[in-house]
Amino acid sequence: MTIKDLSAQTGYSVGTVSRVLNNQPNVSEKARRTIQEAAAACGFQLNTNAQQLKQQRSNNILVIVKGSSNQLFGALVEAIQSRVAATPYHLVVDYMDEYYNEVLRAVQLCREKKPLGLLFLGGNRKHFLADFERIDVPCVLVTSDATDFPFRNLSSVCCDEDLAVKQTIEHLIDLGHRDIAIIGGYLERSDTSGRRFEGCLAAFQENDIPFVPERDYVSARFSYAEGYRAAKELLTRQRKYTAIFCMADVMAMGAIRALTDSGLRVPDDVSVVGFDGLPIGEFIVPRLATVSQSVETLAQRSVELLRDNIEGKNVCVHEIIPAQIQWKESARAI
Repeated sequence: MTIKDLSAQTGYSVGTVSRVLNNQPNVSEKARRTIQEAAAACGFQLNTNAQQLKQQRSNNILVIVKGSSNQLFGALVEAIQSRVAATPYHLVVDYMDEYYNEVLRAVQLCREKKPLGLLFLGGNRKHFLADFERIDVPCVLVTSDATDFPFRNLSSVCCDEDLAVKQTIEHLIDLGHRDIAIIGGYLERSDTSGRRFEGCLAAFQENDIPFVPERDYVSARFSYAEGYRAAKELLTRQRKYTAIFCMADVMAMGAIRALTDSGLRVPDDVSVVGFDGLPIGEFIVPRLATVSQSVETLAQRSVELLRDNIEGKNVCVHEIIPAQIQWKESARAI
């Protein structure tokens, strides 16, 4: 008798049966009792040789998260955890600074933890091209596109960031804004910021809107405090902005606080738009206009692709999911 036979006999999934037989958590007491009784009745025993071979790799899926203050990634980790709990695998989460080398960190953790596969939440192109060939397990890059990377064990799931940003800036222009500032990441260190910056530039150029990065762009980390600092810096510059686009919702919310503390009203004096679609944006005053990425879709597809790759169903898949621009109270026409 096999685990599949026990699954058919008890009516529980193969993953649930496997977790019970390996004495793992996330199983109801009813399921655990039913499966244990069925296994005892038929004299079922685990193949310990197969287990030992499998343990050379472990039963873990590793998630490497760039940036401990990135709330989008925090929400993604929660959504990924709930989906991995329904599989035979364990989830191990590793947080790192947003500007550290995630690929070298993955190489180290692969040696230590021997995961079956990895999910990268955020990634830098230079790091992947330089070192990813040292990783031989299936991987999925989440929120960044790996379509043109030369690795057959690397899939990706993301939205079309530069297009979404371009459309957002174009809509601000349609609303009458010409003096638009950008708060974003450090372009030389953040691929995400680079892609979103390209979308901004394309919108400005196609609409003949002057944009001088040294004057109209402020670099910041992806956090509330840094958004606050960056907005304060913009207010010291010799230009009156009617709109600020922030490359993350946390930056946008920090910027709104800074503008309010400086005696300005959002959106009456300055419109503010973010990126990510964090739920908290619906509950601040004013409600945050933003580019929304579907956390549920990103989590579901990344786990599905990784599991398919681990189980040999796919080699390499790249998916673009749609982003939705949500115009709410923090932006207005002038």
